[in-house]
Amino acid sequence: MSKKLVLIDGNSIAYRAFFALPLLNNEKGIHTNAVYGFTMMLMKILEEEKPTHILVAFDAGKTTFRHKTFSEYKGGRQKTPPELSEQFPFIRELLTAYGIAQYELENYEADDIIGTLSLLAEKEGFDTKVISGDKDLTQLSSDKTIVNITRKGITDIEEYTPDHIKEKYGLTPIQIIDMKGLMGDASDNIPGVPGVGEKTAIKLLKEYGSLEKLMESLDQVSGKKLKDKLVEFKDQAIMSKELATINRQAPIVIELSELEYEGAENEKLVKMFKELGFNSLLDKLDTDVTETIELEDMKYKQIDTVDQDIFAKENGFYVEILEDNYHYADIVGFAIVNETGHYYLPVKTALASEAFKKWAEDESSQKIVYDAKRSEVSLRHHGIHLKGAEFDVALASYILNPSESPDDLAAIARQHGFLIVQSDEAVFGKGAKRKIPEETKLAEHLVRKADVLVALKEKLEQDLWDNDQHDLFSSLEMPLSLVLADMEYQGVKLDTVRLENMGEEIKSRLAEIETKIFELAGEQFNINSPKQLGVILFEKLGLPVAKKTKTGFSTSADVLEKLASKHKIIEEILNYRQLGKLQSTYIEGLQKIVNKETNKVHTRFNQALTATGRLSSTDPNLQNIPIRLEEGRKIRQAFVPSEKDWVIFAADYSQIELRVLAHIAGDEKLIDAFRNDMDIHTKTAMEVFHVGKEEVTSNMRRHAKAVNFGIVYGISDYGLSQSLNISRKEAGEFIERYLESYPGVKEYMDEIVKDAKAKGYVQTLLHRRRYIPEITARNFNLRSFAERTAMNTPIQGSAADIIKKAMIDMAERLREEGLKTRLLLQVHDELIFEAPQNEIERLKKIVPEVMENAIDLKVPLKVDFSYGPTWYDAK
Repeated sequence: MSKKLVLIDGNSIAYRAFFALPLLNNEKGIHTNAVYGFTMMLMKILEEEKPTHILVAFDAGKTTFRHKTFSEYKGGRQKTPPELSEQFPFIRELLTAYGIAQYELENYEADDIIGTLSLLAEKEGFDTKVISGDKDLTQLSSDKTIVNITRKGITDIEEYTPDHIKEKYGLTPIQIIDMKGLMGDASDNIPGVPGVGEKTAIKLLKEYGSLEKLMESLDQVSGKKLKDKLVEFKDQAIMSKELATINRQAPIVIELSELEYEGAENEKLVKMFKELGFNSLLDKLDTDVTETIELEDMKYKQIDTVDQDIFAKENGFYVEILEDNYHYADIVGFAIVNETGHYYLPVKTALASEAFKKWAEDESSQKIVYDAKRSEVSLRHHGIHLKGAEFDVALASYILNPSESPDDLAAIARQHGFLIVQSDEAVFGKGAKRKIPEETKLAEHLVRKADVLVALKEKLEQDLWDNDQHDLFSSLEMPLSLVLADMEYQGVKLDTVRLENMGEEIKSRLAEIETKIFELAGEQFNINSPKQLGVILFEKLGLPVAKKTKTGFSTSADVLEKLASKHKIIEEILNYRQLGKLQSTYIEGLQKIVNKETNKVHTRFNQALTATGRLSSTDPNLQNIPIRLEEGRKIRQAFVPSEKDWVIFAADYSQIELRVLAHIAGDEKLIDAFRNDMDIHTKTAMEVFHVGKEEVTSNMRRHAKAVNFGIVYGISDYGLSQSLNISRKEAGEFIERYLESYPGVKEYMDEIVKDAKAKGYVQTLLHRRRYIPEITARNFNLRSFAERTAMNTPIQGSAADIIKKAMIDMAERLREEGLKTRLLLQVHDELIFEAPQNEIERLKKIVPEVMENAIDLKVPLKVDFSYGPTWYDAK
């Protein structure tokens, strides 16, 4: 068997990986981008090269024998970024886990170690592959040694063989050193001969063969200027060649036999990947090892006749739905794991069984599930009302770290150290190739999922207790999942005829605006083409250019908004774009996904997605209907009650985030203003401008409103200057006066940033955490963003928690009162209901009562409500 040696320039590849990838952090705040890139590179090498022997060489220190020759060698190099320095220990630990030898030698560089070992390997008949980002190593290329140089990042490789070097430079590998002697190397601060570049160096070497022969023949060199330079800098050129020459006789004390590669220690590797947060790489580990260590045979029983004996007091229960939109999807199978055994239930068997239905609807039979909401909604479509779902692994994992967003159970399992489940993509395929596998494979996959649910529950539950988050999980998120399931199942009715009519109106309006734009432009063009639009605005109409792109002028919304006062055409273009988006996203988009039988749309509420804890909505997104434009608001006219003689009832919290800020900051002036039901923006204008209530102008109030809401989001002077169209200096002074007026807010902002730096996270009133590792970043922009996030999250997150609590309390109150009213939607700080006319008077009392008492704050919560025949009318 032939022997193959791979030699890796550790420092060079680590640098390449660091600068090729964006800064990444694991949940402990450790930077990991260099380690991640290095790992990807190692995986690729091991898979493609299949080395019998391997070593990673590192530089031992800043000073080498070359510094005796030239003290400025490698001078001027920028200091290694600390974000990279902190990753080298992890790279070394990674190599140990991989079972890869590593070596460094005092007074020598990694190049010298690689040069010495590659020469030894050639003598012993090895095929050698050198991998680096440094072209100096190309001088080692030979019939037995190939040098791979990374170009962009770490995956784009240029392979240097003697033939390739001949083709590229017209030189032999050894002449690379002569070339460096002549042209120098700025990256290593090798001076060379001033004025001699690569082309000239190559030309001279083709003519004279080597640097020494050239210096012996200076009289023959044509061109007086070049000859004078070579004469003047002869000694410097010879020294430069010496500096560029890799020492292939370095006094190393490691034998080639010690570099034999016997494979990775997978337990160490798995542990390390988990600690670093490399969950996506766990699947890429050696498949043989994965199968034997992590995917041992799962013994299960396929149930063809459901018997009560397969159920227990606590069960891991997995419902598999292949399609993403589970409202219209078919269930493809079930698995149950408990103390009696592991069971796979084919979908037809289970859904036809009264015993299964009875168990699924039994509150006393506890079920550990993945995504309780999804499981409940999908079963409801088959006439089964899931009860007893007491632990949702997806929600628990989300609460523990909302910044992680695993998209399947396998990813959650890996994140928490369980490796018995393959990803859904590995089993079902991806995209157009996605399909249900043969039943044995499906059965084992589902049983593994149910099994890991049980294992995960114990760990996640303990972590929730340790984080003081168990109450958030059990009293808020778990009950909310059932409220949301009910809302999703009910859906919202659309008046499709009205929607179609709106579409026609918008088409007509778009045609009018198009005509107006063409008139203002003086010609017809494609308004949707940024290139054509740029030519019209900036060349023909001569508007000031704010930003350019690779393909021409930028016509993005922020650019156009700044030009609004310069020409009438801008306002028309912005309206045209907004109406066009309304038409495609909502008018046409809603018609595509409405259920043709019921005329209802069933949005999905994403409960485990946002870092702040807020709910989001997809398929369709009903939280983002643009209501600044009247046509956008009118789209809400198409949302109607699903029953005759019912109305839409909407209730929303007034300034909830500012009230939460007053409570958390404990600022007496803010608290007093809310307790006395003052207009908070007028109050702020009075404080900041030092005027009485009657002297507050509408412009003063507008400025105060911007800073009130901006403070909640950690607004900067730049951000405020943009929203108010004032200078940064004015905006900065305004923020300063605000913070002087409300010292409690200033103290809160300072303390929460300090707290985040100490703990690595911030939390809401109900102990929802958000980890912010960037809070200690050396990069100013990253750190500033993290500080704003730290200020905002407790406020925005607490507001989200309050409205979630209000939803649970409202659902319970409606049941207690025996009302037919249904909760349909949650949009930001607003709850939307549909209700019979005869229940409206009751709702006017109980909805504000429940929502305003969802949580005790130092200031009162205030709820406004309205109702009407459509969502638009309930404003």
